[in-house]
Amino acid sequence: MELKRLAAVDGLTQIANRRSFDQLLRQEWKRMYREKQPLSLILSDIDHFKSFNDTYGHLMGDDCLRTVAQTIESCLRRPGDSVARYGGEEFAVILPNTDLDGAAYIANTIRDTVGRLMIPHASSNTADHVTISLGVAAAIPSTSLDADAFIGKADTALYAAKEQGRNRVIV
Repeated sequence: MELKRLAAVDGLTQIANRRSFDQLLRQEWKRMYREKQPLSLILSDIDHFKSFNDTYGHLMGDDCLRTVAQTIESCLRRPGDSVARYGGEEFAVILPNTDLDGAAYIANTIRDTVGRLMIPHASSNTADHVTISLGVAAAIPSTSLDADAFIGKADTALYAAKEQGRNRVIV
């Protein structure tokens, strides 16, 4: 049982890992398809994280990742909502039974809460503290859209948030 848990959890942040994310998204995609209910996805990226690591070192970078992961998790209110480490400094939030407005609200809550941590980031071009950019997608799963295309929509929104100046939510 412990081995199974370890295989599903990111060792650094102690939240779900990418493998768990992939499994959970597909599971929720199928469930929301059956129930004809909305599924939302938030992809987020810590702004200028490479320069954070270059300025403060990898140990502080690890602390930052842990803190941001736990902060994102603390913003989720319902048992079915989940957060996973998607990549290096990227996190993904799966929100079953949540429409676009609800997901945008959660994304803005995450952005505001991370900003209020006031983790110093002297080398950021965005702010003097750590900020986060988020892309949001929502859909009622159907045969005309698969889970990979759905991830692509959230990724496109995240890219737009970064292109438009970072520290923002794009839906």
